[in-house]
Amino acid sequence: MKNDNDKDLIDALCALPSETPWLEFKVNNFKPDMIGEDISALANSAVLSERSCSYMIWGIDDTTHAIIGTTEDLQSVKVGDKEGAREELSNWLTHMLSSNTEFSTRSVDYDGNTVFIIEIQKPLGQPSTFKKEEYIRVGSYTRKLRDLPAMKAQLWDRLRNTNFEMQYAKQNLTLNEAFGLIDYATYFKLRRLPLPSDNEGIAHFLLEENILARLDNGKYAITNLGGITLARNLSSFSRLDRKAIRIIQYDGSSRVRMLKEVTLDKGYAVCMEEALTYIYAMTPTSEDIKGAYRETEYAYPPTAIREVIANAMIHQDLTVTGAGTTIEIFDTRIEVTNPGTPLVDINRIIDNPPKSRNEKLSRLMRRFNLCEELGTGWDKIVIATEAMQLPAPRMVIYTENTRVILYSAIPFTMIPREEKLRAVYQHASIRYLQDDAMTNKSLRERFGLADTYSASISRLIKEAVKEQIIKPLDDSTSNRYIRYIPSWA
Repeated sequence: MKNDNDKDLIDALCALPSETPWLEFKVNNFKPDMIGEDISALANSAVLSERSCSYMIWGIDDTTHAIIGTTEDLQSVKVGDKEGAREELSNWLTHMLSSNTEFSTRSVDYDGNTVFIIEIQKPLGQPSTFKKEEYIRVGSYTRKLRDLPAMKAQLWDRLRNTNFEMQYAKQNLTLNEAFGLIDYATYFKLRRLPLPSDNEGIAHFLLEENILARLDNGKYAITNLGGITLARNLSSFSRLDRKAIRIIQYDGSSRVRMLKEVTLDKGYAVCMEEALTYIYAMTPTSEDIKGAYRETEYAYPPTAIREVIANAMIHQDLTVTGAGTTIEIFDTRIEVTNPGTPLVDINRIIDNPPKSRNEKLSRLMRRFNLCEELGTGWDKIVIATEAMQLPAPRMVIYTENTRVILYSAIPFTMIPREEKLRAVYQHASIRYLQDDAMTNKSLRERFGLADTYSASISRLIKEAVKEQIIKPLDDSTSNRYIRYIPSWA
């Protein structure tokens, strides 16, 4: 199967009218330094050409593209002094090239002709280098990148905008093989589109969404975006298997005794509702009969839970290996942790414009109606917790992770001072964004307190002003009618 895929690849590349910045044909030139420079140049050119990979192929005439084979064995080439230790070419290239330059070598028997292929992945983060020098292809020539400042600036711009979502999670697949790995029916269900009657019709939509990509050999690849949203089993994708959602329930308020653990080994769009079902089953509920109807009341607002989980999925740093979204359920709180730290100041997360490190994932999940892309997710979380008069949600930033904590109901007198002040700040911010201001009365209602707590709330407001997290809207207003806004307003 691999040889057939490579023969298809060779046919597709030979059909091109000429070499390109991401493709070079050779016959018998196996000079190590030349190969290293060309790999660096082709890798960087793949970025500029917006391709996932580039190729060096031996055994093909670079003018006629005739397949004539090569008389040398790339895999037997040695590098080093004749009298000293000699190293295999592939190992030597790995040491001489920058660590972000990934390549693979293979031999193909094409109708009795030996063809060698080096497939080079495009680099991430910074340009590929060989012996600490950056190279680029200009037409069919390899040049030092430092001699071409305009191309270097363009390359860096492209590298800054290269994202994890568009890399390949699985490749060299037929359509049937790809459809066996992703739940394409869920895509059409969530998009509320009719399911096409044939594979080509299905593939059209998935290619347009960048869930699938068509390869040079005519086969298909599933992108990381497609895998992380629609995988039937994330464990089928080596780069995504640790991104599965984990739900853990503990006994009490500590992690000493685990009661239950569930790992949802599916794409996020496939398992979102299942995750919510598990969480609701693990959190306290009560039933209230209103008239002829029985209504379930949750310990945590469903809107807040959904938004916290959706935010953790789509705003995580997907490049952090070995970590995914973890949901931990305790007796009086839920903690949702994801890899990566926020791109905005968490003290201004309520009013800041939206900013996501995974724009394609955010956009696709929004079209699935599983999240929103307007930057109001945290607003909804705060409003939902206020409506149930719960303690303010909390965000904690660690070195490589972000944790959001939702609290169940606690009597006002038992809420710690820091938690009360956070609630004051969030309440003032939400009121301000609603073109209003906070008052003693609105804050009492937020905590579910009677008028008799007016003096306690006044003292709390004074503490918040002293901490400079809120300020009076108008200093000249009498104390009875004074209104407050967040300090940044």
